[in-house]
Amino acid sequence: MKYTTLGRTGMRISRVSLGCWRFGVETDEATATKLIHHALDKGINLIDTANIYAGGVSEEIVGRAIKGRRHEVVLATKVWGKMGDGPNDRGLSRYHIMRAVEDSLRRLQTDHIDLYQIHAVDPDTPLEETLDALDDLVRQGKVRYIGVSNHPAWMTCKALWISDVKGYARFVSAQPRYNLLDRKAEEELIPLCIDQGIGIINYSPLAQGLLSGKYRKGQEPPEGSRFARYEHMRRMLTDDVLDRVERLAKYAEERGYTVAQLAIAWLLAKPGVTSPILGATSIEQLDENLKGVEWELTPEEVQEVEELAK
Repeated sequence: MKYTTLGRTGMRISRVSLGCWRFGVETDEATATKLIHHALDKGINLIDTANIYAGGVSEEIVGRAIKGRRHEVVLATKVWGKMGDGPNDRGLSRYHIMRAVEDSLRRLQTDHIDLYQIHAVDPDTPLEETLDALDDLVRQGKVRYIGVSNHPAWMTCKALWISDVKGYARFVSAQPRYNLLDRKAEEELIPLCIDQGIGIINYSPLAQGLLSGKYRKGQEPPEGSRFARYEHMRRMLTDDVLDRVERLAKYAEERGYTVAQLAIAWLLAKPGVTSPILGATSIEQLDENLKGVEWELTPEEVQEVEELAK
């Protein structure tokens, strides 16, 4: 496994991470535990979850799985989502964050979180309040570093400015959606992250599975897949998208790789990208996708791939 530093920190993380959002919903605990142990054995050290995933069950599964191997893990989780029926059981207020972090620590069976990320925008809470609370958690030792997820560039920039002015702990990472079929993050967020030394831990590197190679033009989605089960996702399988995937798949196959491996290799060749988050439902799938880490695209190949994906 290859490693790099996360943003301007000295903490080294694997070039790809393991995402745990399916754990407890589509992936049972036994399978999830095997995946986590296999990922660690392969050198993946960043494990990413969130308190809202499966209503806290994902964190519980991760906590049990890394018991005895906590020292090998850069443990990342998130706060923001609704975790109860009370008026303060969600959001980014000091009230909710201070309670949520204790709940996450308990579920994860640890005394600290390595990367604590705010999961989405909370329009009802001033950024100053959120950042002040996060800074306290860093000073208390309950959190090592803080990150941002699903925030627009302007708000991320404002948060960095507040932290600089107030002397608060600074965001070291951003977690946007970013892949070959969705490059919106390149417009503003990624240039900001590069300029400010913010690591990019992007999710959906395979475009929710569109770049997995499972979906082809003229074929029905595989039975049991998300694109077969959910109508709103099925509508994404347009001729235009599937034509682009087909071109990319042909390019990859001519070079002895899969389209999923190409999607991962492309991301790792892009400026600013630190560690794409890989989801997996089996060890075989994880191993197959990890081969993309070894494929180093040249600048010319990156340009060729982007032309095919237009």
